[in-house]
Amino acid sequence: MNNLIEAKNTIEFLKEHGISAKKRYGQNFLIDRRILDRIIAGSEITKDDTVLEIGPGIGTMTQALCEAAGRVIAVEIDKDMIPILEENLSDYDNYSIINEDVLKLDLNKVMGEEKKRIKVAANLPYYITTPIIMQLLESGLSIESITVMVQKEVADRMQAKPGGKDYGALTLAVQYRSEAEVISNVPPNCFIPRPGVDSAVIRLRCYAEPPVKAKDEKKLFAVIKAAFAQRRKTLANALKNAPQLNLSREKVEQTLTQMGLTADIRGEKLSLSEFAELTDRLFG
Repeated sequence: MNNLIEAKNTIEFLKEHGISAKKRYGQNFLIDRRILDRIIAGSEITKDDTVLEIGPGIGTMTQALCEAAGRVIAVEIDKDMIPILEENLSDYDNYSIINEDVLKLDLNKVMGEEKKRIKVAANLPYYITTPIIMQLLESGLSIESITVMVQKEVADRMQAKPGGKDYGALTLAVQYRSEAEVISNVPPNCFIPRPGVDSAVIRLRCYAEPPVKAKDEKKLFAVIKAAFAQRRKTLANALKNAPQLNLSREKVEQTLTQMGLTADIRGEKLSLSEFAELTDRLFG
């Protein structure tokens, strides 16, 4: 087994084996031990935990996860990485590797036998970060936390406050299901190859129950999605233009006024609780 937890060993391993990152899979190999340690510490992983890792690559983080966790389930789309992973994990017996596209995977079937609460730790491919985060949050799995490396811009959106340019549908979806906290900013030189953007490690502590009550969760997120589909329009016009909602501008404006909000307000100004109240009033 090659000890990849030390960054210099990862660099040497990549060179010796002629391994280069594949753009189509969004591969960037982490080569900074300090950042790896922050991810493991931030995940608060113990031997009682089952960890789901997405995109293990050559297994740098996987080795550290196997050291810390009771069990690790690693999902890797790149079939060329499977024998490399198996070589680099040969000293461990507490892992499983699944060679699949995580977005096409039934996570409940994969993790269904795990009775403990699950933790997720990953260096996510940046081009599909949002779909993966949403898949995890909506999976229905008993996930305790999600600690992932993402593009800094996406991390900013996840923990944004109402009124800013980063605040949007992703913000509200994440904050409905978890408490988001950036635990480390990560410069490009921590990877091979260097990405063209700054990165961040963000931890989402998943709620057992959402912080707001909505009578119809699907309607709530239909309203949120419509509100940010046309950000420059007033909320009333944006919702009117969403045929699936079947709402008039007048009804939305009247409801906003009843809530003590201005009739010409934009969606980016509303908090999660205000969106829940608005939805309940419109469809309740």
